[in-house]
Amino acid sequence: MTGARGTRLPYGLPAVWGLTRLALLLFVFKVFLFPGPDVTTDVSVIYQGWYDVLRTGTFPLDDVTWQYPPAAALAILSPALLPFLDYASAFFVLAFLADLLVFCLLQYAGLRPGKSPRGAWVWVVGVPLLGPTVYARYDVMVTAVAVAALLAGARHPRVMGALAGLGALLKVWPVLLLVGVRKGAAWASAAVTVAVTAVLFTAAMPGAFAFLTFQRERGTEVESLGSLVFHVARHFGWDGEVVLNYGSVEFVGKYVDVVSTAALGLTAVAFGWLLLWRLSARHFLPHTLADAAFVAVLMFTATSRVISPQYLVWLVGLAAVSLCFRGSRMALPAGLVVAACLVTVLEFPVWFDHVVLSDALGLTLLFARNGLLVLAALLAARELWRGTVSQPAPTVPAQAARTKETLASP
Repeated sequence: MTGARGTRLPYGLPAVWGLTRLALLLFVFKVFLFPGPDVTTDVSVIYQGWYDVLRTGTFPLDDVTWQYPPAAALAILSPALLPFLDYASAFFVLAFLADLLVFCLLQYAGLRPGKSPRGAWVWVVGVPLLGPTVYARYDVMVTAVAVAALLAGARHPRVMGALAGLGALLKVWPVLLLVGVRKGAAWASAAVTVAVTAVLFTAAMPGAFAFLTFQRERGTEVESLGSLVFHVARHFGWDGEVVLNYGSVEFVGKYVDVVSTAALGLTAVAFGWLLLWRLSARHFLPHTLADAAFVAVLMFTATSRVISPQYLVWLVGLAAVSLCFRGSRMALPAGLVVAACLVTVLEFPVWFDHVVLSDALGLTLLFARNGLLVLAALLAARELWRGTVSQPAPTVPAQAARTKETLASP
């Protein structure tokens, strides 16, 4: 069977999506138990605790684990839309629906001229590799907003800007979607959205930006790139320890502040490279916007002091949008991100106790996962530079030949 433009509908995609998402639902609803610690307690305990506070009209001012911008309150309060379910069940259903929305957007985009279904396949395959954590965090909801923003792209810059601004107030990182934007309309729309939403939250609920102070106190989380220094150092007498600190499992002890500062330095270097690329880029193709967003978020994730498993959901979503475009050069980096998802579910939750102990298995998993992310970031940055800076623009005869070929095709 074919679609309206004669494009064959990929029935395999919905089938695989449906089967894998059924498995995720069975795990979060505990019909079957997933190996390792229970990842759903963040919803039933932490999120529901925040929900009870937010319903009173204030942010969790005394809870240092609240480290999110103000619009995150919308995600935490969203289970109220399904009052016939308990909080956790409603949250899982809404996360599932956000996943479905992303899938539908990517599948529809893949059927359009000049697009490819491989982007939808990245989402279908990559997400379940992360296990039930995907439905037990609100990151899939943020990713849905980001995917919608990128797919709006150049055709609807104001819509993209508004969605990116909303995403930034949900979890900050979607502001990086604007790195490759050329039109000021998207930036203006994002700025207006952020300003208006921030003012509304500030006026309506005390403590809208208390998260900035809490974020500043974060240390080096045990799954991050910088944590590898201490995982190895523990085998050579370093006497620090692993504790639950500011809502995450982090290293504390001598030199932790130095490594945390170094991680911020790497993030600054990544920002500097992105700025240099933006000033140097000359050739902007239809896929450049999505590719640039993928590279930016990948670089900032790899260098972060914290790399939580759910961060991979962002990368899978952005990689999927990039590969919706036939001309994208991000196939290999996207494949490395999908591979990193598989390693991630092994290090958390399956064998997280080995990570905490810094034993041979834990070290192997962390070196593998973080190595895949670093390699993906380097390769993606190289391809973005080559495609927009180093690669010469097509000659006039070549452009004319392609135009003639396009007009001649049925």
